[in-house]
Amino acid sequence: MRNLLTKVPKSAQGLVATLVRSIFAQPTRKEVWTQYQRVVAELEGRFPQAAAMLEEGGEQVLAFSAFPASVWRQIWSNNPQERLNREIRRRSDVVGIFPNREAIVRLIGAVLAEYNDEWMISRRYMSVRVLKSAQQGENSKEVQEGVLVEQLAV
Repeated sequence: MRNLLTKVPKSAQGLVATLVRSIFAQPTRKEVWTQYQRVVAELEGRFPQAAAMLEEGGEQVLAFSAFPASVWRQIWSNNPQERLNREIRRRSDVVGIFPNREAIVRLIGAVLAEYNDEWMISRRYMSVRVLKSAQQGENSKEVQEGVLVEQLAV
C-alpha cells in the first residue's frame, strides 16, 4: 500500500487508500477480483502510474483469495513479520556495532531458528486443514472477468 501511495499526490492518498481497501473488504473471491478491476479502471484515468502498479502486482496482491475466506485476515496481515523484525532489531541494538558480517548473520540466524522452533511446536497461524484444502485446489484454475488466476502452491 505504501508503495502504491507514492504514485499519487498527497492530497489524493486517502482516496486511493480507501479504494484499495475496498478490494479487501469483499466477501467472496469473485467479488474481490471484480472490485479490483473496478479500482484499476477508476485509477487509470486520474492516476495512471498507480493503476499500472496495482495492475502489475494484481495476482500477488490478490493471492489471498485462493484460500478460504476464514483465513484471509491472517494472510493479509504482516504482524508476524513485524514482530520478527522488532525482535531482530531489539537484539541487534544490544550488540550495537557488529565486528563483522558473520556476527550479524549468526545473530539473525539464531533469532530465526528460535522463531522457527516456536512456531513448529506451539503456534499454528493457520490450521493444517485449511492449508490442505487450499493445496487440493492447487491444480484448478479459474477464469474470472478475463483474468487467469492460478491457485497458490503451499
